[in-house]
Amino acid sequence: MFWVLFLVPAWAIAGLACARLCVAATRAAQSPTAEQRAAARHELTLYEAAFLAGGPHRVADLTLVSMAGAGRLLLAHTGWATVVDPDGRDEMERSVIGAIGPEGQQRIAPVRASAAATVQVHALAERLTSAGLAVPTAARLHVTGAIRQVRAAALAVFALAAVALALHPRDAGGELPLLAWFALPLALTLGSLAIARTEIHAYTRWASPAGRRLLGALGPALDRRDPLAAVAVRGVDALSDPRLRAAFAHGRTRQGQ
Repeated sequence: MFWVLFLVPAWAIAGLACARLCVAATRAAQSPTAEQRAAARHELTLYEAAFLAGGPHRVADLTLVSMAGAGRLLLAHTGWATVVDPDGRDEMERSVIGAIGPEGQQRIAPVRASAAATVQVHALAERLTSAGLAVPTAARLHVTGAIRQVRAAALAVFALAAVALALHPRDAGGELPLLAWFALPLALTLGSLAIARTEIHAYTRWASPAGRRLLGALGPALDRRDPLAAVAVRGVDALSDPRLRAAFAHGRTRQGQ
């Protein structure tokens, strides 16, 4: 019965990880307040839609594509961005120009990273979170961290079972009861991961359920009529211009974005 020494930590690891996941999911699923429900009825701007669909980097992508389409920015297929008009129309465009720098030319990948981390994007995220349209950063990080912990717990349970089985005397018998006892915490962790994939996965995204409803209201027809709306909702893969797609693809390949 020495294998009980491995079974106890297996249960402890599995139980703590699954309990953390339950707590994180409960906090993330808290009902919005009346003020948030009222604010969630407003019409999304393209920047807001971009954030809810893809986060800060999607906002940076949308700004770059918008400026390129208006002729204020040149996006080369080699992955470089060049400023044509240094006067941005709004705060997002000015943040992109600032990320490119005084020389007026920079690779797209670091521009995306810098623009996504600006105070303007942070303020946009705060407004959407306060309105109940975006998942709070802390809640999203807690859920994703809890999911990773449950995955690690499943691997730990499997490893402990393998060690216990390897050390179990061959002439003592009882391998099936041993495996059955370890199968219980393994089933707990794997079952929690399966539930998380269907029920909790929504809280690892940028948009809350209310935010996803507003995104759905944009409709596929709007995507087809407005290329910028398509970029906001689906990302740069929705671009019809192969040179622009190459510009973003080249920058991501070179910079690991």
